[in-house]
Amino acid sequence: MFYIGCHLSPSAGLLAMGQTALSIGATTMQFFTRNPRGSKAKPIDPDDAAALMDLCRANGFGPLVAHAPYTINPCSKDEHTREFAQMTLADDLRRMEYLPGNLYNFHPGSHTGQGLEAGISLIADTLNAILTPEIRTTVLLETMAGKGTEVGGRFEELREILDRVALSDKMGVCLDTCHVSDAGYDIVHDLDGVLTEFDKVIGLHRLKAVHVNDSLNPCGARKDRHARIGEGFLGTETFRRVVNHPALQGLPMVLETPNELEGYAREIALLKELHG
Repeated sequence: MFYIGCHLSPSAGLLAMGQTALSIGATTMQFFTRNPRGSKAKPIDPDDAAALMDLCRANGFGPLVAHAPYTINPCSKDEHTREFAQMTLADDLRRMEYLPGNLYNFHPGSHTGQGLEAGISLIADTLNAILTPEIRTTVLLETMAGKGTEVGGRFEELREILDRVALSDKMGVCLDTCHVSDAGYDIVHDLDGVLTEFDKVIGLHRLKAVHVNDSLNPCGARKDRHARIGEGFLGTETFRRVVNHPALQGLPMVLETPNELEGYAREIALLKELHG
């Protein structure tokens, strides 16, 4: 099954978001758990959450991807910032129990000058503090572009975090096509090689979702600026290979391109055509 969707807003409710996804031909979707630039979270309506789950089951949706707000940084040198990140992540995982069996993705964070080792250690500490055996959500580390003091620009950095998490069965990785290219992984000319390296370093069994984004910058730029499919340095043919690659089949693929709803509908249709 080919699961393709985009980032949508839950502001009108979870069921309404699912209905919007259906209207544009999506079979998965991503949404922010709360204000992406703040801390406020709309209360969960259990009936609304149950209705979304019913809609997804009835229409053959793949796993949904919830995304943490950008403001959290579990490896900041500032203790209050780390505490806020831990509190937010823990609260989001409690909220995700209304949507069991889905995915929760977050940016590992920036070590803010403390050094990579310290950053990796602090991220793992946060995950060890919030993960419990009872949760029914898989938490995903996102591959990053490697700008500034970001952690997660290399596969080895994500593996180091995963190795330090006690409940590692609750963890996975989301691969972002723009980010990995910006980080220096040449998916345009060697997608097979990049995925082979991912498998060697992290393990393809850990790969649970894909962010499908073109990039405004060439490979290795470390800048993280998304482009519409076919309008960046990755190009349409790269995405033909991505959506058809055997190692990526069955994973939810989510567009985060700079688009409105009509644009997402066109890109979903394009990726379905490329997949065909």
